[in-house]
Formats: sequence, structure tokens, C-alpha cells
Amino acid sequence: MKAYQHLTSPVGILTLVEEEGSLTGLLFGSLTPEDGSLKNTSLLQEAARQLEEYFAGQRREFSLPLSPRGTAFQRQVWEALCTIPYGETRSYGEIARQIGSPKACRAVGMANHRNPISIVIPCHRVVGAHGTLTGYGGGLAAKEFLLRLERENVG
Repeated sequence: MKAYQHLTSPVGILTLVEEEGSLTGLLFGSLTPEDGSLKNTSLLQEAARQLEEYFAGQRREFSLPLSPRGTAFQRQVWEALCTIPYGETRSYGEIARQIGSPKACRAVGMANHRNPISIVIPCHRVVGAHGTLTGYGGGLAAKEFLLRLERENVG
């Protein structure tokens, strides 16, 4: 059974999802996960606390048990995203090269799009080849906000 709760944030309402003691979702919008029940578990409380610290510019890294569900390739991409330092960006091509698949830029983009734990797995830090902002599940305004938040709090 999944537990979930909603969090009001500067980028809109977020839905946090826990399953078997791990965070499995951080989604944009007020969603009701299938087979989920609205609960205030200790993990969801901790995730909300860490996100609030992040939005206040007081947290650069998250310390939460994560269990994103996806293919082996997607999980490899998501692990690479977690290596992008706070306040920095990487291109899809750089991530593709990092995981040893230099021609897989589009596949990296699709894996990025399917990231089930936004913000904590920082897919917002991936940009186009020339630094252009490309699609984001929470919308480009949210992506721009997150990148600006991090740039302003580096140092």
C-alpha cells in the first residue's frame, strides 16, 4: 500500500509518495496515487521537511531512502543526475557520455522525463546542448525557478 501526502511549495502543490519505507514519487500537482492512502508517515514528514529546507535555500542535498521504479537504463540515468552538483547543470549529451552511452542523448531525455522523484533526483539540472531550458514535468517556469534558487544559494 502506498502512502502519500501533499506539500504546498513555491513551484505549486507536490505529491510525495512512500512505499515500503522508501520515497517512490515526488510529483507535480495534487495527485492521488493508485492504491494510495493519504497518510502522514514519518518518512513523508521528513521528506516534506527537507524539501522546505531546500526551498528556503538551506539544503543542498537530500538524505532520504529512494526507490524510483524504472528500467535499468532509466535508473542509471537517474543515478547520474544525482551526481550533478547543486547549482550546476549538465546537458543531455554530458549525461549520455557519463553513463557510457554517448549517442543516447534522446534516451537520456526520455529517462529524465520519466523521473518519478523530481527535485530530489535533480532532473531540473539537465539542460539543452547550449544551456537552453528544455521541457520539465513541472513546467519550464518551475525549472527556471529551481535553477535560479540554486544559483542564488551557491557559495
